[in-house]
Amino acid sequence: MDTLNSLEPHYAWLAIGLVLAAAEMAIPGVFLIWMAGAALIVGFVTWVTPIGVPLQIVLFAMLAIVAVFSGRRYLRSHPVEAADPKMNQRGERVVGEMVVVTQAIDGGSGKVKLGDSEWLAKGADAPPGTRLRVAGHDGVVLIVEPLG
Repeated sequence: MDTLNSLEPHYAWLAIGLVLAAAEMAIPGVFLIWMAGAALIVGFVTWVTPIGVPLQIVLFAMLAIVAVFSGRRYLRSHPVEAADPKMNQRGERVVGEMVVVTQAIDGGSGKVKLGDSEWLAKGADAPPGTRLRVAGHDGVVLIVEPLG
């Protein structure tokens, strides 16, 4: 018996579904997972009901289109909220924090200590040791203001 003809098509669809799901995990974009679902459904349908390859491909195409558009619509109306929206925005995370001047702020610029790091700072003139609050940032330069 020819090995190509003895290959059951539902295994191929299940493998395609798993490969697409793995690709979604490796390259997240919330797109391939819907196609993976379509492939898995076609694999299940092919396992339960023997249908020809052309019909399998048409079924996969229809399911993939419906799944992708339905998934996009669902995600548009139910957006995924980030657990920490400021995770990679260090400047935004420190707004409101208290800092201590380490190098006098003279002429509008100096250095402040925040946690275990020193940052460049802009603000009103202040001698070393003065406690200030971070009001914002300009790139990697903190904008500071007096407490109170």
